Amino acid sequence: MNTNLKIKKIWTYSFLIIAGLVFAAPFVWMISTSLKPNSQMFSYPPEWVPEYLYFEHYIKAVTDIQFFTFFQNSLIIACLSTLGVMISCPLAGYAFARLQWKGRDTLFIVTLAVMMIPFPVTMVPLFVMFSKINLVNTFLPMIIPTFFGVPFFIFLMRQFFKQLPKSLEDAARIDGCSELMIYLRIMLPLCQPAILTIGLFQFMASWNDFLQPLIYLNDESLYTLQLGLQQFRSAQDTAWGPMMAASVLIALPIITIYFFVQKAFIKGISFGGVKG
Repeated sequence: MNTNLKIKKIWTYSFLIIAGLVFAAPFVWMISTSLKPNSQMFSYPPEWVPEYLYFEHYIKAVTDIQFFTFFQNSLIIACLSTLGVMISCPLAGYAFARLQWKGRDTLFIVTLAVMMIPFPVTMVPLFVMFSKINLVNTFLPMIIPTFFGVPFFIFLMRQFFKQLPKSLEDAARIDGCSELMIYLRIMLPLCQPAILTIGLFQFMASWNDFLQPLIYLNDESLYTLQLGLQQFRSAQDTAWGPMMAASVLIALPIITIYFFVQKAFIKGISFGGVKG
């Protein structure tokens, strides 16, 4: 039995290591390319390790485009849209999971149905709507919708709230807590892992979004980093070195945030039960 268990662990860890290397390879290649001189960039066979560290591409990445302006714009959109989902989605998820009201299940089915509508279907109507209220060429079309909830995140929060024991809110009601106080003081602290999860997902989606800024932003001073990367491309050539260097700099905040949030996952993944 012990031998079979050891063999199973060896196969499991071997698979995870191989899968990790496969997924890490593009990122490693991006870093390698950003540190190579142009003469080594297109060598064949490909060389993973640069002959020497060439940092000129990083200097061009932050000077050839308005990198820090684009960084600030991306950060504003990502942070505010993340705040939007972290406020709206737990509220909606709690209402669907713990409150009894007429039409709740029907509206939840409608919410699930909205998840099946692809963005290109709503892209034109949304643009027309924001254009009529003069919000095109601002950040608001990418921020306002998140304060009204994202269906997938609402579904995740509902599933998390449903697994919490009902005796928690019953005990709070006996102590005189209102429904709002139960939500704020009891339920929200317990669903910290779920809130951090949807926050991380939304931040990544907003940070990496290319299509919505392309649709709504016309002024170059309002561009995000994803739009700014396109300035390294022209009809004749592509500045691969600076583009790879800028891509590395763009990826660093996501990686940093992930490791900070991962610690919070570990701390909050086990929530308290009720003692008999």
